[in-house]
Amino acid sequence: MTRSTSADEPESIQRRLLLDPRHGDVEDDAASPGQRSLLAIAGSLLVEISLPKLLFAWTALLLLPAVLLGLAPLVASAWLSILSEQILMLTEIGAALLLLAIVALGWFGWRPLLRIVETSFWSLNALAVQPSYAFCREALRHVTERIWRNGLTPALRMRLRRACSLGAGILLSAGAGLTAILVWPASQWTAGLIDLALSHHLVMTTLANAVVLVCCYLAAASLAWGFADASMDQPADLAAFDIPRSDARIWRVAHLSDLHVVGERYGFRIECGRAGPRGNERLASLLARLAAIHAADPLDHVLVSGDMTDAGRASEWAEFLEQLSKHPDLAERMIMLPGNHDVNIVDRANPARLDLPFSPGKRLRQMRTMSAISAIQGDRVRIVDHSGKLAATLDEYLTPHRQRIVAFADGGGLRRAAKLRRLYEDQFPIILPPDQQEGLGIAILDSNAETHFSFTNALGLVSIEQVRRLEAAMGYFPKARWIVALHHHLAEYPIPTTKFSERIGTALINGSWFVRRLQAFADRVVVMHGHRHLDWIGACGALKIISAPSPVMNAADDAPTHFYIHRLASGPDGTLCLAEPEKVEIAGNQSAFERSGPRFEENTSRTTI
Repeated sequence: MTRSTSADEPESIQRRLLLDPRHGDVEDDAASPGQRSLLAIAGSLLVEISLPKLLFAWTALLLLPAVLLGLAPLVASAWLSILSEQILMLTEIGAALLLLAIVALGWFGWRPLLRIVETSFWSLNALAVQPSYAFCREALRHVTERIWRNGLTPALRMRLRRACSLGAGILLSAGAGLTAILVWPASQWTAGLIDLALSHHLVMTTLANAVVLVCCYLAAASLAWGFADASMDQPADLAAFDIPRSDARIWRVAHLSDLHVVGERYGFRIECGRAGPRGNERLASLLARLAAIHAADPLDHVLVSGDMTDAGRASEWAEFLEQLSKHPDLAERMIMLPGNHDVNIVDRANPARLDLPFSPGKRLRQMRTMSAISAIQGDRVRIVDHSGKLAATLDEYLTPHRQRIVAFADGGGLRRAAKLRRLYEDQFPIILPPDQQEGLGIAILDSNAETHFSFTNALGLVSIEQVRRLEAAMGYFPKARWIVALHHHLAEYPIPTTKFSERIGTALINGSWFVRRLQAFADRVVVMHGHRHLDWIGACGALKIISAPSPVMNAADDAPTHFYIHRLASGPDGTLCLAEPEKVEIAGNQSAFERSGPRFEENTSRTTI
């Protein structure tokens, strides 16, 4: 006998549920800094983490580069020692041939040795040296600003920032110098073949050498960074927007960021957990509103500065692309770049998870991101070659590798992942060229640091090679104006913070250096980024910086959010003006909030984003 049903039955089932799955549960807050403190997350991490895997990752990322760096001077000195001995023994043909062999070994081997030293040094620099300085600087700033918070004026805040930068440089320099002095007796800088054969002694010696080298560099570099940060223009709120001339060309740019698309109808985001919205209804409303604005007053560009997805999953990319396919006019104007949630989240539910350095997991997330970026803008943007000239389009650049990418996505594997190792990194910066010599171009950077740990996924770093290519590309169009787009913020902005976790581990590790490099182009550049979900428009000296709020993350289902449509204008002598933007509000969904019940309402009151 068939049971009859009614239209009201699904609702009655939901009312009878002891646990309504639409509300989520504690698992949705497992990795949420908006719902849990970093100390609580770290405690869970210590319980869940795989210690053997962590040890192996540390060995590959820190110990091995340190050993190689410390070994290099011993290998070079051993070669010189053997060479000098053979020169003294040069009395017959056999000795001459042996001398030639030793010279040939050095001639062909010094380049690989130099590359190993360089790679190891910069790996340690990115993983340990620069983060140490950034941590020390922000810790001092946090402590001093909390002490002075009652009378902290903008001018005093700027002076404190300068003093803390200098103080961090001096403290680190002193500490690094003292460490180098203490470790020096254990180091050894010359060796012979017998020394290289004593492996048990060699490891400790090479580690001591690496510590001395890194500490000497840190002692000098931290002083230089401290003085440079203290003397540079500090970030400040924008004093006033520009008023474009009547004959100026205006570019309308909708700036979106941190959409954090989830792959489930009732899915919650990692960061905000149950304090944030569910599903992707707000994104649908946002795109519909933006399409209506574009139909009434056409946009030039729609910039999405990273974190299109919440964890880089295939289902999340499918949802994002499906939503965008409903608005082809917006897709034709969209420019995207990778965020840390697109490529660096190892496991959305477990911050203790980590990828080994050669794990195919991160490579797969990179390929998904690259595929989506290519699908949206691949025929419009160009790659910068090693000479600094604009080369193939992104689609043309990827065409020879498509079969390998598909085979890797289909079958995985370490070998297939290794073959794609440089494909992702070498494409940045991606350039949308200006439509004319004095037009507006967009430079797209990848600011995600090389991290394999969910707990450290938010770190940012802009590589030297990427900046060199950026400068070359901008020099190729000397009269053009530019949007420099990246995901991470360049510095901690003059906004009061109550938690130290909001200050550390999210900004660019080398952000102040990057700001100084951009100052040469400041009159014709505007920097746009996301990542912090902060609504802030300001400047470092003449360099204008725009931080995009997240139109999704900062509110629950019923609360409104917003984004901006910026107006960039051509100024005199090739300058780029920033006019007052248009604020676009996205209304909340009150009916969805009411359906969620009082339990979800209680959770929203705990939001600390």
